[in-house]
Amino acid sequence: MGFLRLIGIGLVLPAVINAIDLDVSDPNSIRNAAGTIAHGAMSYYNGNVTDNKEMVGDLPDPYYWWQAGALWGAMLDYYHYTGDPSYNKAIIEAVLAPVNMGPHHDYNPPEHFDELGNDDLGFWGFVVMSAAERNFPQPNPDLPAWLDLGKNIFRTLSSRWDNEKCGGGLFWQVFESNPNGVNYKNTVTNGGLFQLAARLARATGEQVYSDWAKRVWDWSVARGLIGKKLVVYDGAHASEGCKRVNHVAFTYTAGIHLHGAAVMAEVTGDKAWEERAHGLLGAAAEHFFKDSILFEPACEPSDMCNHDMKSLKGYLARFMWQSTYHVPSLTPKVRELLEASARAAAKSCSGGKDNKTCGQRWYTGGFDGSVGLGQQMCALETIQGLLIDQSQPPFRGGDIKVVRDLNWKRACRRLMSVLKSTPKSPAMPPSIDRGHVL
Repeated sequence: MGFLRLIGIGLVLPAVINAIDLDVSDPNSIRNAAGTIAHGAMSYYNGNVTDNKEMVGDLPDPYYWWQAGALWGAMLDYYHYTGDPSYNKAIIEAVLAPVNMGPHHDYNPPEHFDELGNDDLGFWGFVVMSAAERNFPQPNPDLPAWLDLGKNIFRTLSSRWDNEKCGGGLFWQVFESNPNGVNYKNTVTNGGLFQLAARLARATGEQVYSDWAKRVWDWSVARGLIGKKLVVYDGAHASEGCKRVNHVAFTYTAGIHLHGAAVMAEVTGDKAWEERAHGLLGAAAEHFFKDSILFEPACEPSDMCNHDMKSLKGYLARFMWQSTYHVPSLTPKVRELLEASARAAAKSCSGGKDNKTCGQRWYTGGFDGSVGLGQQMCALETIQGLLIDQSQPPFRGGDIKVVRDLNWKRACRRLMSVLKSTPKSPAMPPSIDRGHVL
């Protein structure tokens, strides 16, 4: 809201307070900022379109179906960090919609075969695994529990592991009818399988998932998709035996692997995984931050980001925050980078008619004129993660339950009582285009 300032000879000029106000040390300020940005993100979703059932849980053009899965993951994070249940009904409706789950409950819906890639399954898998790990309600007893949905996705992805070309790995695309990347083995796809395997290993205690996580990691390293300095590159063409790696690096692939490595460090107790997590964070800090501000170097400086790419750094922020649950020693560096990035993101959220719409290039010091869903999600994940030290760490093993109760007030009270009675986890310090072949 603006105010009037009287100048000398009586000229009255409007002065508008721009940008989202954010104090990174004040939980209420963080919640208010996150709430404003979340509302902006959800404005891109049209809801249950009764005359087009395929759009339930999906997004209108120019956004692909995978990004809908990414949105629901961001909104699930929003509830987890802020306690605001405003969008929970939409989350449940979207993620459990038959048009998204598919007939085999593995997120391979025929309605989206024209755009379906193996990497899409990773992003929908991240949603259902987060729901399982947080005991998020699944009210329909006729459908699988969240954890079972995660297992279904893993089972489908792992069944597509290809040993004939490049000695292993998943292809980016599922169907040969989609020529864009059908012979490409990329790190977002294989990283999705790696992270799902790691999280299922933690959730279930079953060795088969740990074995798969190690298998995917070792293959990625052997093929040079993860470099010696733990930079995660985009991928390689199977038609060339994966001998020529595409050395473009994107933020989200680093984040996907960072979270998976951190989970494996907790699951196995092996220092090698902890070292890998630190190495991945160090590589991300070097390549994806400019003066401690998060950016997408492959496309932001040249203003060449497509709609997919404009959302990618948000997933790095998401997984940087969540990796600290599993490897607490990552926390100081994560906070250093993402507190600075959160401040910059809030300053960028000064566009649009409300002066609260978020921009893309945070390092410019304000709103850069670029608006979209990806820009909102990036700011949201970076800012709401500031509340991680007040959140419940992910459940595992027998603590993962099937919850049917949709009484959100009761759930919030129950969560607060658990947090008050549980000593702080060491992971919670006391204060504190898809595939992109270029």
